[in-house]
Amino acid sequence: MTRMLKVIGAVVAALPFGWALGVFAAYAIAGPNFGQFPAVTVPICLVIAVAFALAPIMSAGTRLGIMLGGTALFALFAVLTI
Repeated sequence: MTRMLKVIGAVVAALPFGWALGVFAAYAIAGPNFGQFPAVTVPICLVIAVAFALAPIMSAGTRLGIMLGGTALFALFAVLTI
């Protein structure tokens, strides 16, 4: 039961992580004037983040920690760039 809750938490945390990763990828590829490019990169990164959250390649706690840590780093980066 605990493992299932960690996996559910990782999937929920994968949504903001994937979105932020997609916007960051668009910024890294196209620069500050990326326009509508996140419409391509965000869905791809969301799928990748959710697939990582569900893949049994690491323990559920590790995947949850990576998703939460990545989301926190992207949120901190967003606050610092405003």
